[in-house]
Amino acid sequence: MLSPSDLAPVELVNADGRADFVFVCEHAGAAIPQRLGNLGLPAAELVRHIAFDIGAEAVARRLSARLDAQLLIQRYSRLVVDCNRPFSAPDCIPEVSDGTVVPANLRLSDYQRCQRYNEIHEPFHREVANLLDRRAETGSPTVLVAVHSFTGRLRGGPIRPWQLGVLSNRDPSFAESFFAAFQRRNPTTISARNEPYGVDDEGDYTIPVHGEARGLSHLLLEIRNDLIGNADGQRIWSSLIVEALIEAREKESRQ
Repeated sequence: MLSPSDLAPVELVNADGRADFVFVCEHAGAAIPQRLGNLGLPAAELVRHIAFDIGAEAVARRLSARLDAQLLIQRYSRLVVDCNRPFSAPDCIPEVSDGTVVPANLRLSDYQRCQRYNEIHEPFHREVANLLDRRAETGSPTVLVAVHSFTGRLRGGPIRPWQLGVLSNRDPSFAESFFAAFQRRNPTTISARNEPYGVDDEGDYTIPVHGEARGLSHLLLEIRNDLIGNADGQRIWSSLIVEALIEAREKESRQ
């Protein structure tokens, strides 16, 4: 499916970063393989939250730079294949996303579905696994942090008031430490645990496969996208997050 002129699915930022943190941004990009055209969608749909996590890449890059941490970015639109979903998830290749029908995703054959998964999803997660393997081999402590953003309201749905969601599933220890630090530092910010989503094996991939299965400290961040749609918001929110990450990691290191 990918041609020689298409982007590679994954970009490693700050490969020599020395921090304990590893950041991943699975919905960073909005690229579409040339052979898929525009997925049958008008341009306005391809800049909405359905196509990528608005502001998440910029925040992740700032976090990487501030902490001297490695970062893996996934460059293709989640409408092509969602790199934070297992293959079995209905929205791994969504036919409809927030009320928008995606024509190029309708009636795909098993071969076409596998093609997208094999050429974009698997290479990205192979790079994540390889990076984590290298860190384990050298004895480098690792805290895995996935950076996402969410829309303040889905079409026809209720308002989502949260400004920050801090997500985890089986092992909430680092997420809870981060959340406590963030709330203490930012008492007027509307933050919550496991909102507007939760993490589970059916609807998520990165945390279950790379965080939980490896026994790494981890969390998934969801930042409301209207807060990080410009450089000022990205700078402010990366600073707020960095402070709480450092405090949570220092607390964990003392235990």
